[in-house]
Amino acid sequence: MQSRHKILRRPKIVVIGGGTGLSVMLRGLKEKPLDITAIVTVADDGGSSGILRNELQIPPPGDIRNVLMALADAEPLLTEVLQYRFKTVPGLAGHSLGNLMLAAMTDISGDFVTGIRELSRVLAVRGRVLPAAGKAIVLKAEMADGTIVTGESMIPKAGKVIKRVFLEPLNVEPLQEAVEAIEQADAILIGPGSLYTSIIPNLLVPKLANAIVESEAVKLFVCNVMTQPGETDNYSVGDHLDAIHAHIGHHLFDYVIVNDGEIPPQIESKYAEMGAKAVHLDLDAVTQKGYEVIADRLVLFRTFLRHDAERLSHHIYKLVENWMLRKR
Repeated sequence: MQSRHKILRRPKIVVIGGGTGLSVMLRGLKEKPLDITAIVTVADDGGSSGILRNELQIPPPGDIRNVLMALADAEPLLTEVLQYRFKTVPGLAGHSLGNLMLAAMTDISGDFVTGIRELSRVLAVRGRVLPAAGKAIVLKAEMADGTIVTGESMIPKAGKVIKRVFLEPLNVEPLQEAVEAIEQADAILIGPGSLYTSIIPNLLVPKLANAIVESEAVKLFVCNVMTQPGETDNYSVGDHLDAIHAHIGHHLFDYVIVNDGEIPPQIESKYAEMGAKAVHLDLDAVTQKGYEVIADRLVLFRTFLRHDAERLSHHIYKLVENWMLRKR
């Protein structure tokens, strides 16, 4: 039987996205025998990242920093220090030490990608972390009423229904290493993360999207647990998939991984106060479009709802392992 066999090498998995959800998931995936490449959005223009982006003319470091920390084997204290955010020091208030170190590494090495590589070596990162493009990109959104909103951080604040998002310039060149990683991948994993501001921007980089479409890797989508105010209000799982299809023009995914675990009423109430609710699984609509759904109890609650990284990574690894066994 196939289940008695083992794959002969570490599967190459490319994980694409940005934001907190991606980092949580990677903490689980790094414990699996996988060769991981994380491709991270460079559209962020808010907070510390936005300031460094504007003042130093570098891609925003925040999402990159979070992914590096998630994949690092560094001592916990070092990780905590790099996530430390200055509060009252003039000129430093709001900046995390990790963002400043990435900026410094970029200045020393002369190149953002080399700076990431050097900091990865210092932190003993398991895998590679690559920006989707070698320079920062500007994200814009066309709203349902026809207005245009400029800037990743401004889109959710507009309080309007998003019709589509797009990049400026349109013909953004991806990092060649990112394209090659996709071409060599056994599995491509997209999500979780902010649909319009963390996930879709990566897929709008033309050559990245083409490489994903043409890849024979198994393609997985991890759906968010909760809707996001100003981005995905009242969205179902199917709505997330439809939005990606509308932007890319292709049916990308073989499998969709979703949470079907119950969320306690008191936690739902807490999120409702912020305008968020659990993403509804419209199972029939999703399966009729040709997606295979993997549903399980995938959430944990601490301060916020997060994916259960261990349980989620188990499902991902089993899907990738079975895909590779079928290919043998």
